[in-house]
Amino acid sequence: MMLASCLGVKPYFSSGTKNGFCCRASDKQIHIDGLRNNDRKKVVVVGSGWAGLGAAHHLSKQGFNVTVIADATDDAGIRGFFYPFRNIFSLVDELGIKPFTEWTKSAQYSGDGLEVEFPIFQDQPQLPTPFGTLLYAQFIRLPVLDRLTSLPLMAACKSSVVLQQLWECCIILYSGTRFDRLILSHEAAEYNGNKIRHTISIEREGFRYAIVPWDCKREIFNPWMGALREKGCQVMDGETVTDLIFDEETGQISEVACSKKLYKADAVILAVGISTLQEIIKSRQEFLKVMNLAGIDVLSVKLQINRRVQIPNASNACTYLDDSSGWTFFDLSNLDVHKDDPVTALQADFYYANELLLLSDELIIAKVMTYLSKVHQDFENVAVTNKVVGRYPKSLSHFFPGFCHLKWSLALKFTSPFHFCPTGSYKFMMRGSTSFPNLFMGGDWIVTRHGSWLQEKSYVTGLEAANRVVDFLEEGSFAKIIPVEEDEPHIQVLRSLNRNLNRILDELPWSKYFLQ
Repeated sequence: MMLASCLGVKPYFSSGTKNGFCCRASDKQIHIDGLRNNDRKKVVVVGSGWAGLGAAHHLSKQGFNVTVIADATDDAGIRGFFYPFRNIFSLVDELGIKPFTEWTKSAQYSGDGLEVEFPIFQDQPQLPTPFGTLLYAQFIRLPVLDRLTSLPLMAACKSSVVLQQLWECCIILYSGTRFDRLILSHEAAEYNGNKIRHTISIEREGFRYAIVPWDCKREIFNPWMGALREKGCQVMDGETVTDLIFDEETGQISEVACSKKLYKADAVILAVGISTLQEIIKSRQEFLKVMNLAGIDVLSVKLQINRRVQIPNASNACTYLDDSSGWTFFDLSNLDVHKDDPVTALQADFYYANELLLLSDELIIAKVMTYLSKVHQDFENVAVTNKVVGRYPKSLSHFFPGFCHLKWSLALKFTSPFHFCPTGSYKFMMRGSTSFPNLFMGGDWIVTRHGSWLQEKSYVTGLEAANRVVDFLEEGSFAKIIPVEEDEPHIQVLRSLNRNLNRILDELPWSKYFLQ
C-alpha cells in the first residue's frame, strides 16, 4: 500500500482502498541505492528549505545515508535575521560564510508617511522591559500617553495562564487611541510555557537584526547544499515526489517514489511548504486540519534608480496603502557592492500579493514607484533604469489571528482584561511526530516549544526532526539546539507573583463570579 502524494501533481486515489490509500505495482521502479551505503540507515528528507537542510545537515554528520528531495523553491524576498536567531548564526559560522549585513535600523511607514523609527536598541543603555521601546523608539505621531496604552498587553504577559490563550488566539487589542489596533501573530513569536520574549523584550537584543542583501538561495542555501554533498548527502534537484510507500507489515513508510525512481527509507522527514504539504498528506485523517492552513503570495521587485536617493533607514515596513498588500522596502545602496554607485539600488517585497502577481512587469513597476513616492517624496521625479520582478505564489505560510477584546468590568483587577476567542491558525498546526513511527515533520507550521520564530523556528524544527530520527533509529547523537534567552529577572518575578495571586484567588468561593 502507499500513501498517495505528490509535489505539484494531484495524486490518484483508488475508490476501493481504505482512508485514501491506493495500491500500485512498483516492479518497474528503479531502486537508487549506492553499494557503499547499503549498511547505513537511509533517511529521505523532502524539502530543501531551512527545516529540510537543517535536518539533513545534522543527520549527515551522524553518518546516515541522507537523500534530500529538493523542492526547487526560493526564499522569497528579503527577510530580517534577528539577533536571537543564534542557531542560524551558529550554522553560518560553521559553514564559513558571511551572508549578512551589519545590524540595521528600521522604520515604519503608513499612508500618512513616516510613523516610527527604531534604533539599534543594543547600542542604547539597557532599560527594563517595556521602557526601552517606550523611550527609544522615535514615534512621529504618537504621544507618550498613547504609547502607555500598550501596557495592558505587557500586564497580560505576566500570566502563564493567559500566555497559551494569547498565542493560540493571536490577539487584536482595541484601546480607542492612536494605538487602536495592536496585532500579535505566531509569525512574531511562539508560545513557550512562561516565555514570551520577542514581544516583551523588543527593546533588548531581540530587535537587532541583519539582512541578506541578495537572496538566501545564492548566499546561504547554495553553499550549504555544496557542503552537504561533500559529506556524502545526495541532493536531488528538480525531483517530484509522487508517492510515499507504506509497508503494512511494519506500519512504516518504506520508500519514497519520485518519477521512475524509488528511494528506500528507514525514516522520512517532510519539510516542505504548506501548499506542497497539503497535496502529500491530505489522504490521512490525522492531517486533515492542515487543510485549513494556506500559503500567501509574495512579489519581489529589485530596482535601480537613475540617481541617488537618500533613504534614512535601510529597512522599512509599510502598511497597506490601497487595502491590498503589506510591503517592505530595503535600501541596498549603502552596501559594499553599491556604495560608490551614483544610482540607487533597492528592493521592495509585497506580501498577500495575489492581485499584483497577475499584472505585467510594466504595471508592477509603475505601481511600486507610486507606492515609493507616497512614503518618500524624492522618488517622484526619478526613472527606473533596471528591474527584476520575482513572483512567488503560495510561498510563505499564512498565520492568521484569532482575536480578543478588552473586557472592562468591576472584576478587572481579579482577571485578565482579555476575552479570548479560540480561533486562528495555531489550532491547525501540527506536531513534529505522526502516527507513522518513522515519518516526521519540520517547518514553520509545526508547533514547537523552543520559542523561536520565522527562519529560526523553521531551522529549529528541522533539528528537532533530526533528533526524532536519531531517537527512532537509535543511532548517532542529538543535535544541540541553542535555547532562546531567559526572560529578564523582573519579568520572571512579576510572573511568579501573578501566578501565586491567581492561585489564591482561585481558592476563594466567589472567584468564579468575577470570571463571568
